[in-house]
Amino acid sequence: MRFSRLLPLAGLGLVVGADQALAASDPVPSPKPKPSVDCSKKSERNNPACKQYRDEVHDDAVYATAYWLAKSGKYADALSVLKQARNASDPRILNYTGFATRKLGDVDAALGYYTRALELNPNYTVARAYMGEAFLQKGDVARAKEQLSEIERRCGVACSEHAELAGEIAKFEAGRG
Repeated sequence: MRFSRLLPLAGLGLVVGADQALAASDPVPSPKPKPSVDCSKKSERNNPACKQYRDEVHDDAVYATAYWLAKSGKYADALSVLKQARNASDPRILNYTGFATRKLGDVDAALGYYTRALELNPNYTVARAYMGEAFLQKGDVARAKEQLSEIERRCGVACSEHAELAGEIAKFEAGRG
């Protein structure tokens, strides 16, 4: 199946697999507030508020689909979907581009995507955890621990990103990483 068919033809939802992709998203995209104008009216279709709303909804679908593909091990397919994002600077899009890129073996390029995501949203702890894992792949435990400290500072030790990265660091240090 070509995954380009997963993306909306009209820009507002997935054609195939929406329930699976949206159920698996991390974090779940929050509903976008509808614009104050009625975008269903032909006279308002070119209104910037309507265009921005359509673009955000489209990118939520891109993100959810790519997330599901990447978490299923279909990294190249996830990257193909992510390239269809209208806002390539969305931290979620950058993060999962980094994730899929790293899983395909290009750790240095992945670090660039994580860095850009964190420049836009320093509190994006998922990107920090993945960045920490990338540092471990490069054998740089100190920098992985820096990300763990940043995650702890931003969401505490109880958040899942902290537990996940702490576990990966412990495995690495035990020689199982």
